Amino acid sequence: MYRKIQDFFDDWDYESKSTIKIFNNLTDESLAVKVSPDVRTLGVLAWHITLTLDEMMSKTGLHIDSPPQDSKHPSSVQEIKTTYERASESLVNEIKKKWNDDSLQTEVDMYGSNWKNGVTLGALLGHQAHHRGQMTILMRQAGLKVPGIYGPSKEEWAAMGMPPME
Repeated sequence: MYRKIQDFFDDWDYESKSTIKIFNNLTDESLAVKVSPDVRTLGVLAWHITLTLDEMMSKTGLHIDSPPQDSKHPSSVQEIKTTYERASESLVNEIKKKWNDDSLQTEVDMYGSNWKNGVTLGALLGHQAHHRGQMTILMRQAGLKVPGIYGPSKEEWAAMGMPPME
């Protein structure tokens, strides 16, 4: 749970850049790749991450610049990235304008339970990391390079002249 807004901003800076890193390795063609009939496509996952910024944070009273929740994902990686970046910037600006550290203790109804805003911010980060992890698996299956987020990826180990970890 976040108790200081600046702590969230520090984490969000890294995490949102990590999301863009993942998006940067997608191709327009890869957005529609379905590696299994019962899993989301890369495009659906990227769009879900993007739309969740508003979907989750609107429950706290913040208004994030984002398309409607029922909008279909674009067929362009650039459009998804631009929309995500705009929503991410909007999230930061909304928090700066409307919240202070005490606001993180405010409880709101979140999916049928009462969550403090500081918990919701942590859940937003965890949600994004969870779906990025799903995306990296699908990216490997689709033959795309996977960037390292919390450590080097296989390709990054190789670029450093080191064998990838077994």
